[in-house]
Amino acid sequence: MDRPTTPATALPAALLPRDPLLADLPLDALVKGIPPGARLTLREVGEQGWNLLRGDLPMPAAAIRVEVLRRNAAWMQEFARRNGLDLCPHGKTTMAPQLWELQLEQGAWGITVATMQQLQVARRFAVPRVIWANQPVGRLAVDACFEALQGGMELYVLADSLAVVAALAEGAACHRPDRPLRVLLEVGIPGGRTGARDKATALAVARAVAAAPGLALAGVEAFEGLLPDPAAVDAFLDGLTGIARAVAAAGLFGLEEVLLTAGGTAFFDRIGPRLAAASGDMGRPVRQVLRSGCYLTHDSLGYAANYRRMRDEAALDFPPGDLEAAMEVWAMVQSVPEPGRAILTCGKRDISTDAGNPVPLRIFRPGEDVAPRAIGPFWKIGGTNDQHGYLLGPDDGRVAVGDLVSLGLGHPCTTFDKWQVVMLVDEHWNVVGAIRTFF
Repeated sequence: MDRPTTPATALPAALLPRDPLLADLPLDALVKGIPPGARLTLREVGEQGWNLLRGDLPMPAAAIRVEVLRRNAAWMQEFARRNGLDLCPHGKTTMAPQLWELQLEQGAWGITVATMQQLQVARRFAVPRVIWANQPVGRLAVDACFEALQGGMELYVLADSLAVVAALAEGAACHRPDRPLRVLLEVGIPGGRTGARDKATALAVARAVAAAPGLALAGVEAFEGLLPDPAAVDAFLDGLTGIARAVAAAGLFGLEEVLLTAGGTAFFDRIGPRLAAASGDMGRPVRQVLRSGCYLTHDSLGYAANYRRMRDEAALDFPPGDLEAAMEVWAMVQSVPEPGRAILTCGKRDISTDAGNPVPLRIFRPGEDVAPRAIGPFWKIGGTNDQHGYLLGPDDGRVAVGDLVSLGLGHPCTTFDKWQVVMLVDEHWNVVGAIRTFF
C-alpha cells in the first residue's frame, strides 16, 4: 500500500503526553504494539508517519479512533448537563491519565477509582477530585485515604459497615487531617457486591460516620450495573433514595452539599430521574453524580445494545448525535485452513471476551483495497484462544491470508488492561499519537 496522501489529523491537546512520566516514556519492541527496531518516546509516536493499514504496526494492534473518542466525550458531558447530572467517570475503564485529562477538560466533575493503586495514579497525575468507589479496608488503604486528603485531593470514600467506619475513624485520629474525609454511605443489592442491604444497617452506618471526628457523611452511593433490566434498576434506586431521605430526616449529613451518586454505563439513563426525585427532600443542595466510564470508547456489544434501548425509549433529553464504538483491535488473517474458517492473530490476551466474543467489523486487503470495507453480517468470531481468534463465515473467498480484520469489542475495561500502549488513529488510520495505561 502506498503512503496515505491524506494528512494526519492533529491530536487534541488534552491527549498530548505533557507530563514527563508520559512524554519521555521509552518505547521499543519489548512493548506490545511497538514495531521491531523502533526506539522512541511516547511523545514521538505521532511523528513517525505510521499507518495501521500499511502494515507499519505489528498485529494485533489496539487502536482508538480519536475523532469518535472526542465526540463521545463531548456527547456524554452534554447529556449530563441536559439532565441535571455531574459526571465523575470511572477511571478504571481506561487507567489512562491522558484520557482522564480529556474527560476533565470536557467538564467532568472528577474521576472515580476503585482500588488503592488507581488512587495512587490519580494522585500522581494531580486529579483534583476523586471518588474512591470502594471500601478502604486494611491499614495501607486507610492511610492512603488520609495521605491523599493531606496532599490536597478532594476525596470521597465508601462505607457499608461499622467495621469500615471504625477503621476510618482510627485513621482520622492517627493522621489528624485539617479537613474531614468525605464518606459516602454505600447501599447494595441483596446477593450482589458491597453495600448496606437494608435501611436499619444503612442508618447505623450513617450515624457512626456522623459521630466520628475527622469524618463527614457526604452522601449516599450505589452501583446498579449488575441488575438485569431497567425495572430492577428503578426499584433499586427508589430504595436508595428512600434511605437518603431517612438519613436526611435524621440530620446525619455533615456537609453543606449532599452527594447522591450511582452509575455504570449500561443504565445511565435511569440515574437522573431517580436521584432528582429525592433531591428536594435532603434539606440542603444536592449534587447528582453519574459515574459511567465505558461511554468514552463505547463498545460493539452490551453497552451498544443498552444504548439502543435508551434511544428507543427516548425518555430523556439526548444531545444530537450518538455514542459510537471508538476502540478496535486489528488482526491479520494468518491461516484459512478449511472453508468458512479463518484464523486471526488476535486472542483473549489481546481483546476482551468476558462480555461475549468480539465482533468482526471491517476487512482490508493490502495491495488491493483503498479503504476498509464492511465484512458483512454473516461473519462472526466463533471463539478465541490466548493468541488466536476463529473467524467463521460463508465459503465465499472473501477472506484470505494476509487480510486485516478489525474487531469490535464489549466491556472496554478488559481490552484496555491488555495493552500498556494503545495507538490513537485518525479516520484514515494514520497513527497520530498513543496513550499509556497504568494497570
